Amino acid sequence: MDLYEKLRILTDSAKYDVACTSSGSSSSGTGARIGNTVSCGICHTFAADGRCVSLLKVLMSNACVYDCLYCVNRVSNDVERATFTPRELADLTIGFYKRNFIEGLFLSSGVVKNPDYTCERMIESLRILREDYGFGGYVHAKAIPGADSRLIERLGCLADRMSVNIELPSHESLRLLAPDKSRESILKPMGLIKERIAENPRSPALRSRAQRFAPAGQSTQLIVGATPESDYRILSLAAAMYQKYALKRVFYSAYIPVADNPLLPAVTAKPPLLREHRLYQADWLLRFYGFEADELLDETHCNFNEYVDPKCNWALNHLDRFPVEVNTADREMLLRVPGFGVTGVRRILQARRAGKLSFDGLKKLGVTLKRARYFITCSGKAAPGLVFEHESILRALMSDSCLAAYESGGYEQLSLFSPRPDREDTVKCLTGQL
Repeated sequence: MDLYEKLRILTDSAKYDVACTSSGSSSSGTGARIGNTVSCGICHTFAADGRCVSLLKVLMSNACVYDCLYCVNRVSNDVERATFTPRELADLTIGFYKRNFIEGLFLSSGVVKNPDYTCERMIESLRILREDYGFGGYVHAKAIPGADSRLIERLGCLADRMSVNIELPSHESLRLLAPDKSRESILKPMGLIKERIAENPRSPALRSRAQRFAPAGQSTQLIVGATPESDYRILSLAAAMYQKYALKRVFYSAYIPVADNPLLPAVTAKPPLLREHRLYQADWLLRFYGFEADELLDETHCNFNEYVDPKCNWALNHLDRFPVEVNTADREMLLRVPGFGVTGVRRILQARRAGKLSFDGLKKLGVTLKRARYFITCSGKAAPGLVFEHESILRALMSDSCLAAYESGGYEQLSLFSPRPDREDTVKCLTGQL
């Protein structure tokens, strides 16, 4: 099999892993090295599924000895198999980089023979890149659960970011669908990576002289929709992992049916993209808006409302805390107003020191009021013509397509490319402001 065929097979096999990102590392190249990981050196593009990518995303091998039912590369599945040698993978990466096709590498692999053997081959590939070719660009490596701790440490010294995919939201689901994996084999390397990252020198003077371990941190991935766990359980797990393992990101991957099995959704089922979207929005609220998982959902309301985003849904369920007076409310409460983002709240807090804010004043600050006007007052006055009632606000917050689905008793699967998005919706998608 020639190199091009291997590349075709192994890049296609890697598309189901979404746990890659190039933010967070800031090492710059020197005269003796090529490539860098500073923000201006990472170019981003958008794949057909809407995700932002800037890396050569590839598997070392898709010849896996594990039989995870949800995975296209499982040993029992009849697919084309291919395996790179470490030298082939390093040559491909450096070739793509020199042609300005990529700014880095996301490297994962199926488990070839055993976890230690697979990890050793990944290490050798990165060693060739770093030492033989002097590559200083961004590298994201996916740790192999079950590999020896010394191999995980060596891999982390060669990579900018590491990830250990927890895959499924519960021990029961993992045991049912991935019998070759265990919760302990996944969580142990996550704990090790956290400890080694914490040992990195913090002094700028030492930072340039010491070899840093995964300076861009670690992330993980959760598959959504393959098992019956609720949004509440998934979000609670994500919040716990952020706290316990100091993760940079938790990625949510809508399950794409690739196997016909009674334990999995039907192959004809659509991937739950809307549910994935709501989880990402909720994740943003956890990381930047000060929300807790228990605030957004609970055992009674264990799944997100598909018609409105999680922040709007929270506000509708807590109308007793609204409307909020813009001129006196504290930062925490302003961040809970739908439509107010972190930047907008900062501008409000700065501007109101000089005088009272009105609705026109908020517009001049660049604060959008499409959603916020239903939840705020300015100097005790609400926006004219508004009815402060749950059902009317819910209908006003919905898009036309969601409103039609709501009135008909169902909803349409999320479209990645809305035919006519307005300016605020476009900005919200790009910045994450909720």
